[in-house]
Amino acid sequence: MKLNGNQIRPGNVIEHKSRLWVAVKTSHVKPGKGGAFAQIELKDIKDGTKLNERFRATESVERVILDEAECTYLYAEDNKHIFMHSETFEQFEIAADMIGEQAAFLQDSMAVTLQSHEGDPISVTLPDQVVLEVVEADAVVKGQTASSSYKPAVVDNGMRVMVPPHIGTGTKIIVKTEDATYVERFKG
Repeated sequence: MKLNGNQIRPGNVIEHKSRLWVAVKTSHVKPGKGGAFAQIELKDIKDGTKLNERFRATESVERVILDEAECTYLYAEDNKHIFMHSETFEQFEIAADMIGEQAAFLQDSMAVTLQSHEGDPISVTLPDQVVLEVVEADAVVKGQTASSSYKPAVVDNGMRVMVPPHIGTGTKIIVKTEDATYVERFKG
């Protein structure tokens, strides 16, 4: 399956330079001159070497179709994350750096989708959004308008998220796992 360069997302596995690579980090760049491009950090599936590549929207790469299975996140141990297959109850581990920055969003008993290639676990896809609790939030500065300003907050997994001024410590919020951005206040 062909993908345009700007459609590559973290966790996608692509064939590039005759090897299989997993996209670890993506950022879209729009320079002042020239066309936009995607800056992709790739990691070799077999030996773990990293590569930074630029893909223009007009370039296409081959996305490798992987076997997928529903799994449950169990726990972290050393530099690995342990998962359990939802049907066979088989446990397996994936290196933390294969999951990338999204590993911070893993929660006990979270349902994830495991991608494997020829029986080897490669990566996991997390839900699009997670509920996190704000453990630290800056005070609102008088005079800021609620519509245009955001303030930094620390959520219970240790990440910093920019939130609207009305969000305070103890508030549960919904955060996108793709880029750690605030979506809305959790109403539950």
